[in-house]
Amino acid sequence: MNRTRPSWNEYFLETADLVASRSTCLRRQVGAVLVKDKRIIATVYNGAPRKLRHCADIGCLRTEKDIPSGERYELCRGVHAEQNAIINAAYYGISTQDSVMYCTNQPCIICARMIINAGIVKVVHRGNFNDDIALDLMKEAGIELVVIEKSIEFERE
Repeated sequence: MNRTRPSWNEYFLETADLVASRSTCLRRQVGAVLVKDKRIIATVYNGAPRKLRHCADIGCLRTEKDIPSGERYELCRGVHAEQNAIINAAYYGISTQDSVMYCTNQPCIICARMIINAGIVKVVHRGNFNDDIALDLMKEAGIELVVIEKSIEFERE
């Protein structure tokens, strides 16, 4: 048997890719996996808050208002995947201190501030978003940033 095993970063990013497929956002499907000691503590995607209708069902407020990507984040029904990861960990009483966040996209400035305050020490992402201020804040806070492009296909048994 000749099989290549993915690295931990590739493994958790591939998991984030799968999680993103559950996203209900019409513009950008994002998945995030929060990991502590190589164990998953949260898997989440972007979408409307609990008990609210999803954009996939009622349409996109940002599209209706002609708001470009990367602007006016507050004008959206959805909660970003990175935010949902931190929120879900808190909801279930799980500490995020010294954890690692894996994201299908680079976090925005709002998510970056939450990541910093949540005690996350490393963010591994695929890029696909341009927010230099978010990157600068995370670097200033000492968060390790790793960008990994879409990984190669692994042989499956």
